[in-house]
Amino acid sequence: MAKQKSVYSCTECGGQTSKWQGQCPHCQAWNCLIETIAEKSVSRFSPVSEVGQVQNLSEIETQEDARYPTGVAELDRVLGGGLVHGGVVLLGGDPGIGKSTLLLQALAHMSANRNVLYVSGEESAQQVALRAKRLALNVQSVHLFAEIQLEKIQAVLKERKPDIAVIDSIQTVYSEALQSAPGSVAQVRECAAQLTRLAKASGTCIILVGHVTKEGALAGPRVLEHMVDTVLYFEGEMHSSFRLIRAFKNRFGAVNELGVFAMGEKGLREVKNPSALFLSHHSERVPGACIMVTQEGTRPLLVEIQALVDEARAPNPRRLCVGLEQNRLAMLLAVLHRHAGIPCFDQDVFVNAVGGVKITEPGADLAILLAIVSSLKNKPLAEKMVVIGEIGLAGEVRPVQRGQERLREAAKLGFNQAIIPIANKPKQAIDGIEIIAVGRVGEAVDRMY
Repeated sequence: MAKQKSVYSCTECGGQTSKWQGQCPHCQAWNCLIETIAEKSVSRFSPVSEVGQVQNLSEIETQEDARYPTGVAELDRVLGGGLVHGGVVLLGGDPGIGKSTLLLQALAHMSANRNVLYVSGEESAQQVALRAKRLALNVQSVHLFAEIQLEKIQAVLKERKPDIAVIDSIQTVYSEALQSAPGSVAQVRECAAQLTRLAKASGTCIILVGHVTKEGALAGPRVLEHMVDTVLYFEGEMHSSFRLIRAFKNRFGAVNELGVFAMGEKGLREVKNPSALFLSHHSERVPGACIMVTQEGTRPLLVEIQALVDEARAPNPRRLCVGLEQNRLAMLLAVLHRHAGIPCFDQDVFVNAVGGVKITEPGADLAILLAIVSSLKNKPLAEKMVVIGEIGLAGEVRPVQRGQERLREAAKLGFNQAIIPIANKPKQAIDGIEIIAVGRVGEAVDRMY
């Protein structure tokens, strides 16, 4: 029997090479080549549109497609208003985080006025039915198809023509045209491409569930994220009941939108006021706590930043961040010493964002610094004060985007003082909140009390 020929495929760009190398010759990424069986090249694709001619872009007639509301307001927010006709959504997350539960709840809502299909490749029909019963969902109009062969799934989609179809999950689906195992780079790329092509041609909105690696990235080739229209990540700690769903790519809406859920006995429940999750309720004012307003997409969120500064017992003081950037903390401590005259080189500094939220925007800089100063001096900040602002290396307090929206959200939740960059100072006063505009780090430290 002839030995099967193997090739090495890149998980980042999908390129192939005949022998293993440490670096991909196509995209120069390191340690990303995986051995797969060489497949025969056959034409497996049909055209998306029958109109295969060159057209003038200005003469093409466009129309705004109506969206399909999922019935889950937080999911609709992240999607940009709902699912789009012919769109492809990729939802990734850790095992057991609640991906299948959320999609089953959404399908149950949409089945009242839409033709929906749930394709289960990981669970049997009985297991899905048990979950629906446990969640007390009305699934009389939800159609289920337990299958992992791509060709059979395509045939059912073409026959039933559902408005929304869920494929759970793309890593379990395989095509008979390829010899490699389900979940391999070739199978994931092929099945996703075929389903995406089918969605564009038929108008069915397809939601693909994706596995993630131990690093938290979507399993399979990186080209998978380029194929689809929307990429959503399900985040959350396994020991916490709160779940966050975030959009990292969206051709039909804003990216970095955030949806917040709480996991309960009856499935995922929407959190209407997520700011309450990220604020600690202290019986009295405590040093080292500072409230900031972060911007997640179009939604302002109030988050408590906590800092603990303690005398170092080792030659090298510790710098630890949870939910914030580690390298940025060292930079902020240097700015604090140089431009405010407050040294921390002999102190251990620990900073935490309450509630498990991850803050990546630089608008948290000023809140981190004031929390550190508060802990170092053992003197709490005002109870109803919020802080926003980015810190530059020259010690200036730089403006943040959507400053007035953040201030209105803080005022709505009862905060009456705000330290903000001078460039974000509103021209008209905002009812119920006193504005303290600062231009330098030293000025912010002087006026924090």
